[in-house]
Amino acid sequence: MDLNSASTVVLQVLTQATSQDTAVLKPAEEQLKQWETQPGFYSVLLNIFTNHSLDVNVRWLAVLYFKNGIDRYWRRVAPHALSEEEKTTLRAGLITNFNEPVNQIATQISVLIAKVARVDCPRQWPELIPTLVESVKVQDDLQQHRALLTLYHVTKTLASKRLAADRKLFYDLTSSIYSFACSLWNHHTDTFLQQICTGDEAAAVNSLERTLLSLKVLRKLTVNGFVEPHWNAEVMGFLHAVFERLKQFLQCSRSIRAESICRDRLEKTIILFTKVLLDFLDQHPFSFTALIQRSLEFSVSYVFTEAGEGVVFEQFIVQCMNLIKMIVKNYAYKPSKNIEDSSPETLEAHKIKTAFFTYPTLMEICRRLVTHYFLLTKEELTMWEEDPESFTVEETGGDSWKYSLRPCTEVLFIDIFHEYNQTLTPVLLEMVHSLQGPTNMENTNAILIKDAVYNAVGLAAYELFDSVDFDQWFKNQLLAELQVSHDSYKPIRRRVIWLIGQWISVKFKSDLRPVLYEAIRNLLQDRDLVSVLFFLNVWLPVDDFEFRTDQFLPYLESMFTLLFQLLQEVTQCDTKMHVLHVLSCVIERVNMQIRPYVGCLVQYLPLLWKQSEEHNMLRCAILTTLIHLVQGLGADSKNLYPFLLPVIQLSTDVSQPPHVYLLEDGLELWLVTLENSPCLTPELLRIFQNMSALLELSSENLKNCFKIINAYIFLSSSEFLQMYAADLCRSFCELLKDITTEGQVQVLKVVENVLKVNPVLGPQMFQPLLPSVFRGIIDGERYPVVMSTYLGIMGRVLLQNARFFSLLLSQMACELGQELDQLLGNMIEMWVDRMDNITQPERRKLSALALLSLLPSLNSVIQDKFCGIINISVEGLHDVMTEDSETGTYKDCMLMSHFEEPKATEDEEPPTEQDKRKKMLALKDPVHTVSLQQFIYEKLKAQQELLGEQGFHALMETVDTEIVTQLQEFLQGF
Repeated sequence: MDLNSASTVVLQVLTQATSQDTAVLKPAEEQLKQWETQPGFYSVLLNIFTNHSLDVNVRWLAVLYFKNGIDRYWRRVAPHALSEEEKTTLRAGLITNFNEPVNQIATQISVLIAKVARVDCPRQWPELIPTLVESVKVQDDLQQHRALLTLYHVTKTLASKRLAADRKLFYDLTSSIYSFACSLWNHHTDTFLQQICTGDEAAAVNSLERTLLSLKVLRKLTVNGFVEPHWNAEVMGFLHAVFERLKQFLQCSRSIRAESICRDRLEKTIILFTKVLLDFLDQHPFSFTALIQRSLEFSVSYVFTEAGEGVVFEQFIVQCMNLIKMIVKNYAYKPSKNIEDSSPETLEAHKIKTAFFTYPTLMEICRRLVTHYFLLTKEELTMWEEDPESFTVEETGGDSWKYSLRPCTEVLFIDIFHEYNQTLTPVLLEMVHSLQGPTNMENTNAILIKDAVYNAVGLAAYELFDSVDFDQWFKNQLLAELQVSHDSYKPIRRRVIWLIGQWISVKFKSDLRPVLYEAIRNLLQDRDLVSVLFFLNVWLPVDDFEFRTDQFLPYLESMFTLLFQLLQEVTQCDTKMHVLHVLSCVIERVNMQIRPYVGCLVQYLPLLWKQSEEHNMLRCAILTTLIHLVQGLGADSKNLYPFLLPVIQLSTDVSQPPHVYLLEDGLELWLVTLENSPCLTPELLRIFQNMSALLELSSENLKNCFKIINAYIFLSSSEFLQMYAADLCRSFCELLKDITTEGQVQVLKVVENVLKVNPVLGPQMFQPLLPSVFRGIIDGERYPVVMSTYLGIMGRVLLQNARFFSLLLSQMACELGQELDQLLGNMIEMWVDRMDNITQPERRKLSALALLSLLPSLNSVIQDKFCGIINISVEGLHDVMTEDSETGTYKDCMLMSHFEEPKATEDEEPPTEQDKRKKMLALKDPVHTVSLQQFIYEKLKAQQELLGEQGFHALMETVDTEIVTQLQEFLQGF
């Protein structure tokens, strides 16, 4: 691409690509895409975005295309990679000058230079860092800032590389520029402080921006540029200086207007100082040992004493608390139980911590956390009134402790209390005792203090297990406080119910549950939304190990109805999800006893599903609820099919975008629907069309897919296999080419179930899979679990479809070029040899029945293997025969004579429809209908009649005498 002639054309197309008219925009984008691999294209882009006279939007687009091109074509091995000549020209052009006037474009140029540096610096671009360092020294404000901005992005990018060789290069880079970076930071920091003192706020903003950028560079160099930074005096000097600079900047904040740009930048710089300390502690805990004392003194002083009043702001407090928390919890600072196993560095750090956290210090921290930071603010109380749902979600939000003040204070309290519980337990208990009895309704502060103390007791529940008699406290005070209806007492009601939720899994007598359920029901009836949601956020029946269904049943109807009303009333997606989760847990715990009360929920869920079209996580919660509903309703879940089956169809269709979120729960719902289905409907059969694509995914959901296939086989094998057997067989053949051993067994178990359910047509339907099974047996498959399944399949074919077995044997003899009898002999020999691979008693009995089915026979090969067949048969008798203590005779324990529906105990789940189908199938299975003892006797008698007494005697002499003795003992009475 000729630069002179191409520049005009590219500029014109870039201009068109900034158009709002799609008719102009689309062809331009297509043209630019075609040029991406043209030599010279990026040189043209460089000329365009460095030409400050052109339109800003065009220059911006040119930078973006250039940046994307680096990602795709800069590396030598990339398809259509840029030539080395063009890259040399581009590198030189990128650092010719640093005078970009537009901030956004300047940032993009810095980022793309960093991207090139990641690949080429320092080997192909040794001049980059020296050029940046020199440019940072110039007097021109704009050039200095742009060079510093680029130095930061380059440093950040190089620091992120993790290969050992790259780390070594970054260490070398750091050692070469660290002194300069420190002096640069000090210079800009001093300049800023001087300008603030003279009241020149406009100039101070510029200096502060440079202070921020130089500090960002130093942060990356300090944290990532040294193996053992504590040996470097300059590094430790900088880190100690951070505390002094922090104090200076915090004092500066007093004289800067709250809403000014300078104040915003100042606070960002203060936070960056704390990030330097936090990152250094995280990466180099032992190097940080020299800073532990100072860090704790600084943080505790500003956060827990009057020193911070008027200067600290929320995010700074959060950072200081995170610093204290990281020091308290740091594993590197905790000695081993055996002190001699601890390193000197660990003992030194622990000594410093112990010396700092004295009783007065810990007591003050604890009191200040509870009585100052735990107090609800006016803003929180207002939010509670105006938007209780948002208030609850915010209060119980996820991993927000690093960034938000309230969760951060609570996490710090938990960690300090855990670490120093012996010291702090009496302090907290004293605070609790001082609040016994009723609280003045008009004294808002007293109510908020009680709320805060109760919060602390809830957070420290596990630590206080031996120190608090929670049952007595509940009966004597907390229950009464739940019943106070005064409006101003709402914070206490909410906190008490939350507190009970915290303690219920720690220490709460089962006998008190009915009283608690009564209290929760009252809160639900009173529409005390926040209190109810706070309790639901910490109590779930499925997680409550002391939960007893019989205690809950008297409240089931009213509680379920009230929870359902709550589900309808709440509006936020997160809240609906949580209420649904609690309803699901209740359904799961009470199981079939939920049936009379779910009508309203069943009617509401289709509407909620429709409303949640844009909220996939809410739909996941609906799927979970449906899973438990289907399990609770059993065969009656068929009434849900008009809603249920389209939901399963959508959730398991990999061509639909929502499947990414819904697939796992959708498969679980599909499975329980089949397990509880009384019969196969055309709609249920049609959903199986989704399975082919699911098997192709070969994902972690494959196990559930096989369970679903098995469920269809048990539900209605004839209809199902008639429609899908051919497709399934093809899918299985593909899967077996590249699948784990566990996956292979799952496929084979499906085939085994098909043969069990349909022994006549099953072998024909899955005929393409059987030769590999036969071959696996002959070759002596090395994985026992696979071999066991192979023998299970072949046992079914041999025992229940002898004609097909003969055809398969002939086919394999032809394929392997062996005599038919020789191949049969090899198979029997391997079967006998690998019998120990079979661990399931059912399969062991099946093997004995299958091999015995070869008798009576005149075939010399079968007679040659007679000893092995008898050995397996006697092993099978040992597996299945139990002695009747009354008669002294043996009976086959696997025999089933009639269907008897098992009665589930209270702790057991009732049998599903599939359980019943499996039981009915067992009544037709030879393993459960044929007495092995009787079968052996009949086969031996037939063999004796065929050979005559003398021939049979000669055959029996091939069997070990001990085995013969055991056999005779089992056959007594025949």
